[in-house]
Amino acid sequence: MKKNLRNILTLALGFVTIFATAQSWDADSRTRVDMGGDNDQFTTEQRISLGASWGGNGWGINVSGNANYDLGGDAMTMSWNEAYATTDLMGYASVAAGRQALEYGSGRLIGANDWAANPNTRDGGVFTIDNDMMDLDFGLYNDQADSVGSEGETDYFINVSKSDGDWSVNLTYISNANESNAMGLDFGYALMGGDLDLAVSYNTASDGVEGSEDMDMMSLGATYNVNDNMSISATRSTSGDGGFGWGGSNYGDGAGSWMSHGNMGNLSANDEDLAVAVSYAMGDFSIGIGMHKVTNTEADDYERNVTEANLSYTMSDNANVGIKYATDNDGAEEDVKYMWLTLSITP
Repeated sequence: MKKNLRNILTLALGFVTIFATAQSWDADSRTRVDMGGDNDQFTTEQRISLGASWGGNGWGINVSGNANYDLGGDAMTMSWNEAYATTDLMGYASVAAGRQALEYGSGRLIGANDWAANPNTRDGGVFTIDNDMMDLDFGLYNDQADSVGSEGETDYFINVSKSDGDWSVNLTYISNANESNAMGLDFGYALMGGDLDLAVSYNTASDGVEGSEDMDMMSLGATYNVNDNMSISATRSTSGDGGFGWGGSNYGDGAGSWMSHGNMGNLSANDEDLAVAVSYAMGDFSIGIGMHKVTNTEADDYERNVTEANLSYTMSDNANVGIKYATDNDGAEEDVKYMWLTLSITP
């Protein structure tokens, strides 16, 4: 106990020293109450995040850390989240090296997963070119078991994005020496003066294991913006014979993803998901509700039903409170209930 306390105090002193000398800093406090099950848990988790940056002409250093603890518990953990440096290359490109929380495309392949106590981070470097023709990121990283079958391997990735007028496209490709690879393509197009938004997403991956099925999933969606406050969307997602799942993303495996990522997760092999959702905003209030019906082309008697609801209220420029509620039967007869109350405060 004394050793743990000493380590926490030493790390805390390091945090204070670093942030006291920063040129700019940001902070965020998230208090989350888990009221799932029979709504009698009331497990309360606290996460405090601090970030600081220093910079000059063509260079920058960025660090951030998290402190996590359960209210009523006797343990607190503190850890560095990001620590990376950036430099400009003759005005046409930049390089970032160190531990970074990366986010590309739909987040199916590379995502930060800010829902977790400690978001996904990757140790590596990213070379970025921004110009009028396209945005290009090329990098390598090692984040310990980022992808299936590649624990400890160095992953190489390239991300290309382009938007012009009513359309946008993003392509992500990942590969490593273990011969596992993944590709994600996301395309969006706005019609009717922006009243109708179409979205297409296709992801495929291979774990590099001989004889195993390649993984793939495809999603087609449309969102109709009824007015400035209300929108209605419908999405159809399908998964192939090998299912789909890629570590280090914004999605977990099946129903377990509710706790680890705050969503229903990736589909299983041969699943088909039809989802409809409605969102409405009125002043400081916003509400959204969605329903998923998942069937399986290889199992006629399988049906997974999921309901999601979100309510948020902006109390001030610095504080927001929200409720997230979900039920998921995971293909069984009984629904499992999940509910979180989250209070976020930013100075």
